[in-house]
Amino acid sequence: MTINLADYPLLSNINTPSDLRNAGQDQLTRISNELRSYLLNSVSKSSGHFASGLGTIELTVALHYVYNTPFDHLIWDVGHQAYPHKILTGRRDRLHTIRQKDGLHPFPWREESEYDVLSVGHSSTSISAALGLAVAAEKEGKGRKTVAVIGDGAMTAGMAFEALNHAGDINKDMLIILNDNEMSISQNVGALNNHFAKMLSGSFYTGLREGGKKILGNIPPIKELASRAEEHLKGMVVPSTFFEELGFNYIGPIDGHDVNGLVNTIKNMRSLKGPQILHIATKKGKGYEAAEQDPIKYHAVPKFNPEETTLPKAKPSLPSYSKIFGDWLCKRAEIDNKLVAITPAMAEGSGMVEFSQRFPEQYFDVAIAEQHAVTYAAGLAIGGQKPVVAIYSSFLQRGYDQLIHDVAIQNLPVLFAVDRAGIVGADGATHQGVFDLSFLRCIPNMIIMAPSDERECQLMLNTGYQLNTPAVVRYPRGNGIGKELPATDELIEIGKGVVIEQGKEIALLSFGTMLQEAKIAAETLNATLVDMRFVKPIDQQLIDGLLVNHSTLVTIEDNAIAGGAGSAVNEYILAQGKAVKVLNIGIKDHFVKHGTQEEIHHELELDAQGIITQINSYLA
Repeated sequence: MTINLADYPLLSNINTPSDLRNAGQDQLTRISNELRSYLLNSVSKSSGHFASGLGTIELTVALHYVYNTPFDHLIWDVGHQAYPHKILTGRRDRLHTIRQKDGLHPFPWREESEYDVLSVGHSSTSISAALGLAVAAEKEGKGRKTVAVIGDGAMTAGMAFEALNHAGDINKDMLIILNDNEMSISQNVGALNNHFAKMLSGSFYTGLREGGKKILGNIPPIKELASRAEEHLKGMVVPSTFFEELGFNYIGPIDGHDVNGLVNTIKNMRSLKGPQILHIATKKGKGYEAAEQDPIKYHAVPKFNPEETTLPKAKPSLPSYSKIFGDWLCKRAEIDNKLVAITPAMAEGSGMVEFSQRFPEQYFDVAIAEQHAVTYAAGLAIGGQKPVVAIYSSFLQRGYDQLIHDVAIQNLPVLFAVDRAGIVGADGATHQGVFDLSFLRCIPNMIIMAPSDERECQLMLNTGYQLNTPAVVRYPRGNGIGKELPATDELIEIGKGVVIEQGKEIALLSFGTMLQEAKIAAETLNATLVDMRFVKPIDQQLIDGLLVNHSTLVTIEDNAIAGGAGSAVNEYILAQGKAVKVLNIGIKDHFVKHGTQEEIHHELELDAQGIITQINSYLA
């Protein structure tokens, strides 16, 4: 894919931020316009995160213009806002490879560039990391500055508030930029507000304030009066004193698309001592009308034609597991008003939009707060409701203590619908759902189910929902295979697998949707094929039967081998003292990079040919 750099006369000469800093400030508006146009042209041809980057163009330019990156540290949170940052930091000509195998990582990534200070994929980690960097910079004593940009919902997570509380307390020099792309504060943005922000961040005001405190500090009534006067001045433009109560100097909100206003304010704030917050108002999708109108739809896009006002329709395909789950929720809610569904800010991804519209009283989006989501579900269960937590595999990691402490120890009937389990693909190491079987299996009171297709998925949701114990149904990103769905009252027996094909010598024990590839391998090897269905409790009786007339057992899962479903089989066989060969096929002891699901399955030898190769190699 080629983009004609002649169309970008200023941007084509910016290969590093030092090139940007050599430009005159009067050129920054043109550079921002070229950067926005370049992002649009590149992502529309390659696919990727889109609307968030359009909203951070001017901020990215201003930050790299004012700060001496990479010496000064800049952290992005959530990381998909950082495409413009990648373009300005030496990766412009490789942007078309983003999210593709061996291409640029979709988020800031330390291995990729010295400008990427913190590798990120999820959210709300920036303030904690920035505070650590600010403390380290102070100890280092070289005058290094630290900036964290937090936005796109990342401020809704508890971790961000924990970090704010600590940062305000220990009083280190750092700047937090709250990138607020909510429409509600647009009325606060304007010329007067920008004027006040510049004034409040300038040396005159801060000097007046500090000097006034020193002069008046010994006269308590006047000190109080001075403090009130300051609050009154700020109260004209500041929506809340919340951040000030935590110990921050708060400035804003200001227009996040006025690059010169940003540069002037950030220049002033760069020299201020202590923790600072700059609140900017931006528009997600800024500069591309369709994305401005529907930033959720344009959050991440396929390849599209920027001249058209709609994204290309996906080719007709079988329903995704997320949609199958969403449809099941609706069917269940029609007959059970005690069902309550919880999502940590993933309504679209988890297939819950229709449910949220049809059953608003039974639907709760708790924002990016996985810990709260899990314990909230525990409270609902204690109160007699029937909670279903829809959560991505890699996001459930963030609620692990709550899962153990608040759900499992108390043996509460909470059903976890764990989406994006196994290899996820283009979002890379932070999003691969390859640890859930390992970290769930060791918890008492858990029932863990891994469906092989959409019919099994719905059977397991039915079954898990009826249990009086914590239950997990984990399913992948992707589509079903066209199986007919069961009725909502159809259940399966707990802990029972199914023999799919009878063969000789080798038995393949498949967990989850690996069954389709395992089936091809079983036919090639004349092996017995079993859909194990349950990871916990494991079907011991079925394994006993297989041990009688098979010399080799092969477990197959799209989870880490360490501690996974295969480990459960190993543990049982060892406890029986049986002499049998066992091969565990799954993800070996490394993090999985980004690429398509097919590419990664092939690379990790988790497709049919890879399974056959691994078995033949083991037996040889």
